[in-house]
Amino acid sequence: MNEDELRSEAKMVDLLNQFEHILESDPHIDEVGFVHPSQFFQLNEEAGHSLPSSDSSADGNSVFWNDDHKLGISTQVLLPLYKASKDAFMTANRQFKELNSTSDVSGVENSLCTSLSLDDSIESAVMKHSRALLLLSCDFGTAWHSRKLVVLEKHKLSALLDELLLSALVLSYSPKSEYAWGHRKWVIKSISEKCSTLPEIVTKESELVEKIAERSKMNYRAWNHRCWLVSYMTREQLLHELKRSRHWANLHVADHSCFHYRSLMLKTLEDQCYEQEISSSGYSVEIYLLWKDELDWDEMLIKRYIGREALWLHRRFLSLFWIKHFLTDHTGLSSHGKQKTSMNNDFSVFMDNELHLLHSCSIIPDNSFDDYQAQAMHSATYMLWLIKQIPDSCRIELQEKLRTENLKALLNKVCPERSSTWDCLTGYVEASDH
Repeated sequence: MNEDELRSEAKMVDLLNQFEHILESDPHIDEVGFVHPSQFFQLNEEAGHSLPSSDSSADGNSVFWNDDHKLGISTQVLLPLYKASKDAFMTANRQFKELNSTSDVSGVENSLCTSLSLDDSIESAVMKHSRALLLLSCDFGTAWHSRKLVVLEKHKLSALLDELLLSALVLSYSPKSEYAWGHRKWVIKSISEKCSTLPEIVTKESELVEKIAERSKMNYRAWNHRCWLVSYMTREQLLHELKRSRHWANLHVADHSCFHYRSLMLKTLEDQCYEQEISSSGYSVEIYLLWKDELDWDEMLIKRYIGREALWLHRRFLSLFWIKHFLTDHTGLSSHGKQKTSMNNDFSVFMDNELHLLHSCSIIPDNSFDDYQAQAMHSATYMLWLIKQIPDSCRIELQEKLRTENLKALLNKVCPERSSTWDCLTGYVEASDH
């Protein structure tokens, strides 16, 4: 290795030392970003610094910026910094594997002696260098796996909580990282087996997902993680989360994932109700009221935000459950005569309301936008779908109020290019009625 190569390697190691020093000196860093060198002056100016607030490279340009628990890394040094962190991690990881291999072969006594002298320093090196590496390359699977091995050996809750902090930091710059979300699942599973603070952690986790979903649109991995959390929520948490998430849904009516999350919570509450085998109807009435409130709220959104498919799909879920459980099955409600009578009369009220919704959403102004046409199409296809879901004994009554040819004409009007599809759907509905 010539002198230039040695100088270059020393510079990379120095960069890594600076980076890891910043991470250790500010353990509350909650956001990482990659910054073009030309932006450092503006960052310092906005933060009120007359001089660079961080370390500098040999040529005098700022390479790190750290203020108010935010960390900026110059794009100019990403490659050498990545190489240095990768080399340091791979060396530490190799030593960690050799140590474990030696411990397995040498016996218990030698293993304990070795552990006292080497374990702590090597494990610390693995954790320190893997953290730096993952903040530069979030999909480095070996680094995530090595951290799991070290945490499992520590058997400490604090180590698991540190992993939540690191993965959240990774998600701040890569919100769709499959490895980071998977690591959080592993941590939460591990915590659920060790301590009683899980409800608090689950609540904070749900809030984190909402925060990330606000910044990163169409983030399937984030919403999938939030749906996974539902299985760890208590009944009280589900009710609170259902209420709290409504505000976010009001502002994101086109987000299918948000409404799928609400559907999952409603279904989980219903499942918990039946699993408990409550003899009284208190829980059943509560679920009934929750579903009724969700239906009314969804209708309000449909009328306010024209042509949003996610709202109509959510209504399908709500209506299907309503028909199957509240219009055809009233078990457990006999002790509440008024509630039972009300539910028995709900079919006509429900269908009249859906027909009224169809008619109000089928009106297309002369100076219409595409949204009104989409609204009419969604309402008509929803009604075709609904006809197939209701009990056979009630279908004749509905057919007297609604003719499928009217729906077909409406669909052909708003979307003529799909006329063959509408012919197939309406023909299928008509055939099922004979």
